[in-house]
Amino acid sequence: MTEATKPARVPVAMTVNGRSVSAEIEPRTLLVQYLRENLDLTGTHVGCDTSQCGACVVHVGGEAVKSCTMLAVQADGMSVTTIEGLATGGALHPMQAAFRENHGLQCGFCTPGMIMSAVDLVTRFGPDLDEKTIRENLDGNLCRCTGYHNIVKSIAAGARAMGAAATPRAAE
Repeated sequence: MTEATKPARVPVAMTVNGRSVSAEIEPRTLLVQYLRENLDLTGTHVGCDTSQCGACVVHVGGEAVKSCTMLAVQADGMSVTTIEGLATGGALHPMQAAFRENHGLQCGFCTPGMIMSAVDLVTRFGPDLDEKTIRENLDGNLCRCTGYHNIVKSIAAGARAMGAAATPRAAE
């Protein structure tokens, strides 16, 4: 490939899981590709490449986004959180722990996207989620292994745990 036929590259800089990162990438690079291939954050999965399955959900600017539908350059200057960024200090995030404790996964392929969507769901609706709200808002996240019962149970438990963690306990 000659210099004239090499694809143009553009600079991109963002904060990913609290760390500043930058690179020169092709403008057509999807955010999911950038995360997986440039940053080695392989917890964000590519399941369909058509925005149908939700396995690639990350948070951009605090909101859930299917990273297969967003160019990395669109996240320039923004804060991105992946499944790897939820755990802090070696401790699982309450939603991650709830999925483990309530058997909210089987093969685990959809789990990162489910968890990222679930955390966004709690952020938007609060910790007191009913089953109907959870099921309606999981639209766009597909699991081919489970009947969703334990996923819904995990999200409800994770939401309660997130609410409890956000509410300081009164002095006894």
